[in-house]
Amino acid sequence: MDDIPKARTSADHGYLLDEQIGFLLRKAYQRNSTIFAETVPGKLTPTQFSVMHRLAEDGPMSQNRLGRSVAMDGATTKGVVDRLIARGLLQTAPDPDDRRRHLVSLTAEGVALIDEAVDAAITVSTETMAPLREREKETLLRLLKKIGGD
Repeated sequence: MDDIPKARTSADHGYLLDEQIGFLLRKAYQRNSTIFAETVPGKLTPTQFSVMHRLAEDGPMSQNRLGRSVAMDGATTKGVVDRLIARGLLQTAPDPDDRRRHLVSLTAEGVALIDEAVDAAITVSTETMAPLREREKETLLRLLKKIGGD
């Protein structure tokens, strides 16, 4: 053990883990994810919820467009859509305007679940940001949108 060199510490390089954006975002996301898992029905993941919510808002769309609209790559989108189809929450059908393409849409069961899940998601957002004052919530959301490129 004496052969192992001692790693530099924050006293040496000034990097304080507890003050870094990535570390703090991860901790905040963990808080949100825990509240989400405990609150949202149907064992939906945040990613699955996003896909279903986008379809509820915008209607049927190609898998490619769906993925882009919720900031997911193609492989991730395919996996999420396939799992939701297997659960009977989504379906695909040929695009009437382009027979080479299929449109993804909610099933009746998917509509019922997303309607219930949205009410729960409102609670999740409220609980996640409960430690903040109203002005801080607005500032946090504005800054996160800016970091995310919106």
